[in-house]
Formats: sequence, C-alpha cells, structure tokens
Amino acid sequence: MSSLKEEITKRRTFAIISHPDAGKTTLTEKFLLYGGQINLAGSVKGKATARHAVSDWMDIEKERGISVTSSVLQFEYAGRCVNILDTPGHQDFSEDTYRTLMAADSAVMVIDGSKGVEAQTRKLFKVCGMRGIPVFTFINKMDRDAMDTFELLDQIEKELGIATCPINWPIGSGKAFKGVYDRASKNIVVYSGTQKGTREGEETILPADSAEAAELIGDEARETLLGEIELLDGASEDFDQDKVDHGKLSPVFFGSALTNFGVEIFLQNFLKMTSPPLPRESDVGVIDPVEHGFSGFVFKIQANMNKAHRDRVAFLRIC
Repeated sequence: MSSLKEEITKRRTFAIISHPDAGKTTLTEKFLLYGGQINLAGSVKGKATARHAVSDWMDIEKERGISVTSSVLQFEYAGRCVNILDTPGHQDFSEDTYRTLMAADSAVMVIDGSKGVEAQTRKLFKVCGMRGIPVFTFINKMDRDAMDTFELLDQIEKELGIATCPINWPIGSGKAFKGVYDRASKNIVVYSGTQKGTREGEETILPADSAEAAELIGDEARETLLGEIELLDGASEDFDQDKVDHGKLSPVFFGSALTNFGVEIFLQNFLKMTSPPLPRESDVGVIDPVEHGFSGFVFKIQANMNKAHRDRVAFLRIC
C-alpha cells in the first residue's frame, strides 16, 4: 500500500486547450489509448461508424462533433496517475474552460499546424498566463500541409508573448511528413503503417546523420533537416525547467494525433517535465497537498447528464 505522499507524487493533472478543430479531443483519445483505458480510439467526426470520442458524451457533442462541456478523464501511464481535463474550444462554451483551468496544474495547448495561433487560443492562453500555469505546446496535423515551422514558432512567441523551445522537430509536412527529429538524442523517429485509431505501427529510430537515415527519409529531406537543426541550435532558447514551471517558456512538440505520430513521445516527455500537485494559495493561507486535513474546491457543477435521472455532479479539485 503506497503512502499518501507517494500517491500525491504520482498525480499529474492538466487541461487541454485550443481553438475549435485543432484536434484537442482526438489527442485526448490517443492519451487514453496509451493509458490502456480504451482499445480503439473513436474519431470525433466518425458519424458513419457511430463511434464517438469518449470525452464527447452529450448528444449535441456527438451530433456536431464538437466538445461543449469539459470532461475529466483519468488513466495510468508509466507509474503516473494522469487526469486530463478536456475543455471546449468553442467560445460559446468558454466559460466552462476558464473554470476548469482553475483545477489544472499545467496546460497542453494544441495548435493546428496549417492555421497557427487562432483567436480562441489567444484568449485561453491569456487565462493560463494570468495564473502562471506551465504551458506545453503540441503542434498537431503535421500529416497535412503545415505552415513553415520557424514561422509557427515565431507566431507563438509574438502573439502569445511566451518563449518556445522545440523538444523535437518535424521532418516535412503533409504528404512529405516523415516523422520527427529528437533534439536531445539527435535521433530521427520515422513512423510507418500506423492504423487510424490503433497504437500499432512501426517506429524506426536512427541517428540523423547516418546513411540509413538518408536512405529512409531521402537525401533532400535529410539535408533540409540538418540545415534547419543548425539554424535552430543557434537561434532557439535552451530548455530551462524553472522557466517552464513559471509559464515563461513553452516546450514544443510536433505530431499528428489522428495518425498517432509523436503522441507517445509527447506524453513521455510531458510527464517528465511536469510536477505533481503543488501547494496552493487560499484565503486561509497556503494549503499543502500532503497536510492531513481535507480541503478542495468545486470548479464545476454539471446537471442533467442523463435524461433518465435528475442528476447533479460536482467536480472537485482536491487541494
């Protein structure tokens, strides 16, 4: 039986924020897939198969293929107990997101690689900024033609006012998307044959400067990559955990939630870089997670979740 302190140390609670249709709910599904909570990920738009995203449970969400209300999902991964708060992106339901961010220790900002920073992203990021929440960036939909990668980072820095540090780097985009380059190990991770909705797929890891890498991704793609990396190493911010913790630096990852590219790499790094629940300021002073008295705050009350019952559920963040 693990002690209370060990249980608390295992916990990671984060909210996922983005503009509508950036792929937030699809990313949430893939996390659940890696956490073993589901065996097959539904598609948010999967009307033909009638298989919907697990976190979209309301009728309106299934009909319109959007998230309307925040949902809380939990799974275990690599010895951590992870709580995901999936929030609505649509501004009509953004009040729900603002409340939910009160309960999160960090936020994952999902950005559509072809559209960059959008209106709702700016609004939600501002809320994170006001609370000093660490923000991690996942640039999604790299399997579609994306904006220039340096332009994307520049846009995040200018529009949101936060420095960025790419942890990995995409090799091409759209049909030419081959995989990602890991900056710490200097390896490239190339994917092939990942079926939609499953976690199966071949993953090949090779040193970026090897002949095998050139063979696998092509000489041209490798030359472009090595040129971009050289530029990146000279111009980008170094990773600094303290800056990340204080919401001053956002680690950036690239991938495609729909095809499972880069999702597990992101999850592994994210869990290393985030902290367990920390002490919180309140009207009665600082509340430490490991003290014995029980306290929490209700960040949301949801009613009428099921037509057959007159139900009300309170979502409580334990402090």
